Amino acid sequence: MKNIFNKIVLAILATALVFAAFPVTSAFAQGQNPPTGESTNAKLEQIWARQLANYEKISKAFVDTDAQIAKFQARIDKAAANGKDVKALQSALNAFASALKSAKPTYDSMKGIVNSHQGFDASGKVTDAAKAKSTVEEFRAKMLELKSAMNGTGKALHEALKAFRAANKPADAGNG
Repeated sequence: MKNIFNKIVLAILATALVFAAFPVTSAFAQGQNPPTGESTNAKLEQIWARQLANYEKISKAFVDTDAQIAKFQARIDKAAANGKDVKALQSALNAFASALKSAKPTYDSMKGIVNSHQGFDASGKVTDAAKAKSTVEEFRAKMLELKSAMNGTGKALHEALKAFRAANKPADAGNG
């Protein structure tokens, strides 16, 4: 039984870590007389690199989501069959699964931005500052849209799992 809960925790923590990476990098507009040349390009390259890193973290959550959710559902079903109260955990998983499905189109549109990387070359260097700035701003807007679509369901699922584990701790914690 302890092994099942360890696997559930591991799956939830992995998912929660992906969505904990959602703090979006802000791209602030420059003033009336922005600095030109290398410093502006370097800033855009730095922002783009952070955005790509966040995108890679988020991508892990969208890989084979149906299989991940089915696997987690099977673990919840097994815990329920063993007489555990899984209502809160089930509700959190349902909300998370629904949010993932509704956020998928936004994620897919982010993939298009990353693949086209307008204003940046393949190595992330600015080739056209105006297009690069537009790309960074568009990506930031999509990240905010994705975060809004997920609506904190990853964190809620993680909290539900913590509460479930606390309520179902084995009597003999020294074993194992």
